[in-house]
Amino acid sequence: MVRHGESTWNVLGLVQGHADGAALTRQGRRQALLLAHQLGGRRFEAIYTSDLGRARETADFLAKFLRLPAQTHTALRERCLGELEGSPVGRLRPEDTGISGDQVVDIHARPAGGESLEKLYRRAGGFVDWFRHQPIGADALVVTHGGTIRMLRAYCAERPVDGLAWDTVPNGSLWRVRVPSRNAVDGPLPARAI
Repeated sequence: MVRHGESTWNVLGLVQGHADGAALTRQGRRQALLLAHQLGGRRFEAIYTSDLGRARETADFLAKFLRLPAQTHTALRERCLGELEGSPVGRLRPEDTGISGDQVVDIHARPAGGESLEKLYRRAGGFVDWFRHQPIGADALVVTHGGTIRMLRAYCAERPVDGLAWDTVPNGSLWRVRVPSRNAVDGPLPARAI
């Protein structure tokens, strides 16, 4: 999994969520280039990406380098933060986000018009369940967002959202997750950063 490169709204310190007004910065494009070089020797059968511009732009760059089409999937979008989207990140409060410091404290909290962490977890899990049924025999690359990466990792590791550590997922970072097969007996491997 890849978090999209740095966006203009990341630099401005604005809440992004489902808002689609941000583009990659020069640094974000450099991050995508670095990722392409890191992934160049690996074999991928598919690239899936959020349909939001900052992720699509990152995925399109990687797709050209890896010579694979990037397929959009709305389940890979960032968490919708409703009326807070476009406002300064400093406006985010635990009663709206359900996150205090670096830990999930309320899976049902959501800003007006936004999405709870519980709903994001279910949406990310829906993508994993869909992915398990795809005819892919090698690795797939998923380009998405920080919150979604945290939920995908938790879902694949069968960790609950309540009390989940809300760790840092930097722009342009690469994460490896093993999706358990439908018939897995041993269970999933824990998610870890590469």
